[in-house]
Amino acid sequence: MPLCKDFKGAHSDSYTECEVRMDIVKQRDGDVLTVKVAGRLDTTTAPELETELAGSLDDVTGLVLDFKNLDYLSSAGLRVLLATQKQMNRQGSMTVKHVNDVIMDVFDITGFSSILTIENE
Repeated sequence: MPLCKDFKGAHSDSYTECEVRMDIVKQRDGDVLTVKVAGRLDTTTAPELETELAGSLDDVTGLVLDFKNLDYLSSAGLRVLLATQKQMNRQGSMTVKHVNDVIMDVFDITGFSSILTIENE
């Protein structure tokens, strides 16, 4: 979620500066990990999700990615999803839930909708 601030330049020029954010909330229930991702999953934020997942998947047999509040997904984010799906294929299962129409279009266009288990309730 972008955090934006308005600034007044030295020559009376105004501009807005935004910080791109992604929020990650993890919840573990036994051997199932739910990860809620909100904001933008892109080149800037994908390494953060990759690091969070890498440090959390030991002994996890079920991974649920909740994308209810995910606004944007880039190829960098897709790369993280693909690597995570490959890992979870070896140790259990991965499900992506609450995918909005914009993210679903990305999955359909890239073929990820046939790779991932997607549940929209």
